[in-house]
Amino acid sequence: MIEIQDLCVVLGHFSLKDITFDVHDGEYFVLLGPSGAGKTVLLESIAGLNPIRNGQVKINGRDVTRLNLEKRNIGFAYQDYVLYHHLSVRDNISFGLQWRRKTRREIEDAIDRVIELLHLEPLLERRAWTLSGGESQKIALARAIAIKPDLLLLDEPLSAVDPQVKETTERELKELHNRLKLTTIHVTHDFEEAVALGDHIGVIGEGRIVQIGTPEQIFRHPNSEFVARFVMTRNIFEGEVSDNSEGQSVFCVEGTKLAVVTTQRGKLHASIRPEDILISREPLPSNPFNSFRGTITRIADRGSVVYLTVNVPPDFTCLILHRSLEEMDLEARQKVFVTFKASAVNIF
Repeated sequence: MIEIQDLCVVLGHFSLKDITFDVHDGEYFVLLGPSGAGKTVLLESIAGLNPIRNGQVKINGRDVTRLNLEKRNIGFAYQDYVLYHHLSVRDNISFGLQWRRKTRREIEDAIDRVIELLHLEPLLERRAWTLSGGESQKIALARAIAIKPDLLLLDEPLSAVDPQVKETTERELKELHNRLKLTTIHVTHDFEEAVALGDHIGVIGEGRIVQIGTPEQIFRHPNSEFVARFVMTRNIFEGEVSDNSEGQSVFCVEGTKLAVVTTQRGKLHASIRPEDILISREPLPSNPFNSFRGTITRIADRGSVVYLTVNVPPDFTCLILHRSLEEMDLEARQKVFVTFKASAVNIF
């Protein structure tokens, strides 16, 4: 188990502030946030590469806060690979093992194991400078897991992977984790990648952890406007929750009352994912749904999907398939109905 408690790190004008979270044995934990949020600084601080001003890092119950990287038994795959260009792929993989007083037989066995795991046989005799970005990342990963670490740290491991093969690479990474059951912290700025891979996700912004939860909790129930915008919720409103005449919860925004499911009251925010809103030319059965008539003000074609903006008010952004746009013959300035469940409205 990895325990991070009240971690504070100051590097120039940037700082990590009171970082606290746990990663359980065998868990795949994704640290998600925009550029400059502190993701890599936090990863390097866990590894012992940055001076820690306050707080504690424990790995399997052992306090490693003041130990260097070599004594923490951590495998670290950097975003920029840090491969040795004059060495072969095999020698790059074995580099970390050379410092661990292993016998030649133990080193060879460890290398053979990761070569089989990652299917690296075709790359073995090549030099690092001849590898593609995706191949280089695979070698960096192989080197990190060859030492059999207690904790694996991955810094943007899919950043160099071509978009057309990214889904395959994500699946391979997940399958590898399922085989090794290796406790992993994975840094990314891509929320779809985080949802695909993470058992739990920690969202970081401006040096602070702002939410931790399952992919479902982060994606469907963001706890702040920052998280909601980062996971592309798109529909984020300020308003007030109160009781209607029947004692049910309603969220009022720009004069429109949305049925919601919450015990909270007062001035709050609401968020609705665009794919949770149905578009129709005629009204749909509304119970237990919200249904409102509005005007299409914008159509943003993204190829296979389309984002529609419908003004009720407020403006609702809705996601539909391109095929649906054509079948429904939708155009700007048309009147349509937007319909969504009360449970689809997240209140925070």
